[in-house]
Amino acid sequence: MFEKWFNKLEKKITDISNQQYKPDLLSFKSLLICISYIYGFSVNLRLCLYNRGILKQKILPCFVISIGNIVIGGTGKTPMAVYVAKLLKKMGKSVVVLSRGYKGKYKNESLIVSDGNKIFCSVEDCGDEPYMMAKEKLFPVVVGKNRFKAGLKAINAFNPDIIVLDDGFQHLKLKRNLDLLLVDYVNPLGNKRLLPAGRLREIPQTLAHRADAIIFTRSPENDAIDENIKKKSGFDNEDIQFKTFFKTFHQPYIFKHITHNPMSKKLVSDVADLKGKSAILFSGIAKNSSFYLSMKNLGVNILEHLEFKDHYRYKEVDILMINKAVRNMHSDFILTTQKDWVKLNSNIEWATDLLVIGIDICFQQPETFQSFLNEKLSARKKIEDER
Repeated sequence: MFEKWFNKLEKKITDISNQQYKPDLLSFKSLLICISYIYGFSVNLRLCLYNRGILKQKILPCFVISIGNIVIGGTGKTPMAVYVAKLLKKMGKSVVVLSRGYKGKYKNESLIVSDGNKIFCSVEDCGDEPYMMAKEKLFPVVVGKNRFKAGLKAINAFNPDIIVLDDGFQHLKLKRNLDLLLVDYVNPLGNKRLLPAGRLREIPQTLAHRADAIIFTRSPENDAIDENIKKKSGFDNEDIQFKTFFKTFHQPYIFKHITHNPMSKKLVSDVADLKGKSAILFSGIAKNSSFYLSMKNLGVNILEHLEFKDHYRYKEVDILMINKAVRNMHSDFILTTQKDWVKLNSNIEWATDLLVIGIDICFQQPETFQSFLNEKLSARKKIEDER
């Protein structure tokens, strides 16, 4: 009963935090705004204590790159962490990705999820996003709520040149050499209110002192980052001016095709083949609407989209509901995300073929971003050589 009430409250707050509004006096919205002021004070106090050195940052003996955001919800942090780790490997660097392992049930301070080849734990132990990255089998993945201690474990086990923090912008305990801040191109700062009245984790004015570059995600491909988007997002403000912007696109692809008929040889390998096909969608990610829109833009005939909470653990009743919808609507396919797929039992019998959709990050100017990383890495090496 308490869980049901909490879920309703959570949904109500989430809906409000996505809205532009002027609260009525003594309304629930005005209460949320009061709480947001208290939250904002505590965040600013914490930042101030770190800036003045009263709270000390821990330092790891390797280059640390943080990837994060200041708005709760999906901006593509995990796909970006994968992209950066892959790029660094191509540049000849050894890399480990650190994640908090949100909703993972691991009991120790930290846990090695993968050595880049073998996976050592279940998705329940480490959380869905670290497990999804470990399935890439390209770089080690380590989880830990204390990123410094998790980083030490990673260094002792793998001796990496670089550690990449997935969702690390607010983890100030660990000093980083490069902070990459992701913002959604369409809705960069939400309603510009702090939690829980809005989606902001901190005020944008702090960014000029903390982020080394802004990366716009889910961008349209037909225009550049111009003064209009800077003005819309607030990044033209004197207090938060930036010189370094990058623009990226989310490119969906077929990660896996699970056939309903094991004898079938007609596998879909290109998302372009989905145009005109009917599908039932289900997803439990931060922005379910982004999955819907990306499939709609591919020309998929979406019969129904079953939405679940972010990090949702699927139950048998959910699978029955999905299969029932497929049979009732005679859907060609079931579509879900790579993040959802890692939480599903491999023995599930689907009513039709299941297509798992992955996301690739594409930079508008990939060479420029690589040069930017090279410059930052070279500057660090120069400092070390002079010591």
